[in-house]
Amino acid sequence: MLRQLSHAQKTAKGAPAYSRFVNRRAGRYLAAAAYQAGRTPNQVTAASAASSAAAIALVALVPPSAVLGVAVALLLALGYALDSADGQLARLRGGGTPAGEWLDHVVDCAKVCSLHLAVLVSFYRFGSRTDGALTVPLLWTFVATVSFFVIILNDQIRRAHGTAPPVTAPASLRRSLLVAPTDYGVVMLSFVLFGWHDGFFVVYALLLVANAAFLALALVKWYRELAALAGEA
Repeated sequence: MLRQLSHAQKTAKGAPAYSRFVNRRAGRYLAAAAYQAGRTPNQVTAASAASSAAAIALVALVPPSAVLGVAVALLLALGYALDSADGQLARLRGGGTPAGEWLDHVVDCAKVCSLHLAVLVSFYRFGSRTDGALTVPLLWTFVATVSFFVIILNDQIRRAHGTAPPVTAPASLRRSLLVAPTDYGVVMLSFVLFGWHDGFFVVYALLLVANAAFLALALVKWYRELAALAGEA
């Protein structure tokens, strides 16, 4: 079964390092376990949502500490692995459904947006209330939401034009490492530092800068690629 799942992967082209080498492998084992237990992809998606929601609630409601940081990172990691598992399980069962894909994207969008809003609440309640500090999670919410929307939109437009990348597309290890700071998995792991306010803030802010810079550059590239589909100037 694991061998079947290894051949039912999305293309690794463009995938950041954590997602490519850690999360998809963890999702593979979870998908196999879910298949053996007779679970459906939507049930796995619900489990992913529950794990991520628990982590986000802890960030917003509980004062930061070293123990909390580890708990949040582990819950986010489980939610992320289950997010990979639902798609792999769907492909193992012969393919997903439009409703299942919709549900998966809705959960993902809610997660990437609410995580940074929870950090904003935590900063306000338990940490620094300066305008500069509170601006960071607000900007993170903007960058993360726009990035998620554009990536999903790119995929849908390319599918409509029959130009989605094949599963066998070559993947660059160098690129996976270079774009690692843009990986949700790296943001997730940064919460291990959540109990150390200054350390977490610095890492969190640097990751914001990296993601904002990547988005700015990628938007130009993606626009040109999509314009080329219709032969636009």
